[in-house]
This record gives sequence, structure tokens and C-alpha cells, in this order.
Amino acid sequence: MSAQAQASVKRLTPLDIRSRKSAEPIVSLTAYDTPMAALMDPYVDFILVGDSVGMAVHGLPNTVPVTLEMMILHGQAVMRGSRRALVVIDMPFGSYERSKEQAFENCVRVLKETGAGAVKLETGEAMVETVRYLVGRDIPVLAHIGLRPQAVLAEGGFRTKGRDATSSARVLAEARAMDEAGAFAMVVEGVAEPVACEVTGQVCVPTIGIGASATCDGQILVVHDMLGLFDQTPKFVKRYSDFREQARSAFEAYAEDVRRRAFPGSEHVYGAKTI
Repeated sequence: MSAQAQASVKRLTPLDIRSRKSAEPIVSLTAYDTPMAALMDPYVDFILVGDSVGMAVHGLPNTVPVTLEMMILHGQAVMRGSRRALVVIDMPFGSYERSKEQAFENCVRVLKETGAGAVKLETGEAMVETVRYLVGRDIPVLAHIGLRPQAVLAEGGFRTKGRDATSSARVLAEARAMDEAGAFAMVVEGVAEPVACEVTGQVCVPTIGIGASATCDGQILVVHDMLGLFDQTPKFVKRYSDFREQARSAFEAYAEDVRRRAFPGSEHVYGAKTI
């Protein structure tokens, strides 16, 4: 794309995403670096710089150790690679729970230092006033309900929500609370399909499913999962490629060429400068 064409591309906003309720499904993926963001940008409506970067890129056991500095660094990289998609940055564990004032200060820092258009918070019952506070101070918030990866230590693992009456009622109450608090959309993760359908029907903002239901207003996946970069694939993921095997084959071919001195070839090296 030419520089002039790039300049004419209008980036999507949180209001654009909010307006897509019950319309054409919203497409989203995670990204953590410039090249991947550039590749997906023409096809997705918003890119989430997820705290899943801790597991997908840094090899951490869960998202809890991810820092604000890590999210800002990866957010800046994704912004450099994208032109059209709204970019949303995950607020990592510990950066917003202490108080709504702490949340505001850290969200402002993230938006200022990355240029992203919105933040995402994992929004349990304790986060309702925080979301309302942020939205009232012009911070666009993508809520995250259902299974909350940042709660993995407290819950003893990644556990599906909405499989019994108590859990279903809690998910529905949280969804309604986030809707009323002013979130422009909400990720619905790891929620039993009937409950995800009910949430989508009850709230006024778009629902973005991951391990939820095709009836949600949109879908999101971790890009490393859908590209097949890991041995194990979660139940809710469809592999759209096998990058792991493609990369392994490329590495094997490269190593073979180097060891038999077939690379670099004459076309890959520089000759002496002639006078």
C-alpha cells in the first residue's frame, strides 16, 4: 500500500465497534508484534494486544506475571503495524484492581504511550464502579466476562462458566452490569453456549465470543492458537493453518543448506567493488 493510500485509511473506533450490535459479525484476533499486526490488519475489525502475550510469546505459565511495561511495548509494536483496525490493549493483572484512580492513571499511560484506541479489563463484580469511572472520564473500555485468565490462581485453573444455575446467574449479572457501566463491547470467554446466547440477547453492546457461541456478535482467538503454533489446541479453537510444521520444515531446510555450504549462494553475497 502506498503512503498516500495508507494516509487515507480511517482507523475504526470503539463507537464503530459498538454500532455493530446484531449487524455483520465483528472479527478480532490477538497480535503482539508489528509484522503480524500488518498481516491481519486488512481483515479484522479490532486487534487485541492481549496479556496472553505472556504465555504465547514469553513462555510464562499464565498471564499473572505480565507487566504494564510489557503491554505498552507490544502495544506500540502493534500500532506500528496496523492502519485500519481498532487496537485494544489488555490491562495486566495488578494494574487496575487497587482503586479506580489507579486504573485511570494506568489506562491513561497505556493510551498515551501506545496511541491505541481502547483498553480491556477483566471485569468481575468488583470492577463495575471502576469501569463506570473510566468511561465517565473518556476511557473506552472493552469488558471481559466469564472465564477470567487473570483469576487463574484464585480459581485453581481455567474453568468454564455458566454450567450451573449459580454460575449462569453470575455471568448474566456481570454482563448486564458491564453494559450499564458503559463498556463499548464485551469479550465473553469460556461460557456455556446457552448462557452466551442469553448474554448476547440481553445486552445492548456487542459480545465477542471465545469459547462461547457463534451467536455472539463477533469472535476472537489468540493468533498463535489459530495458526497452529502450539502442540495442543484448546477445544474452542479451529486451526486455520499449521505454522508450526511449516516453520519446522523451513528451519530443517536452512540447517541442511548451511551444513552442506549450499547457502549462501552467489546470488546472496556481495562482490568486490570494481574501479
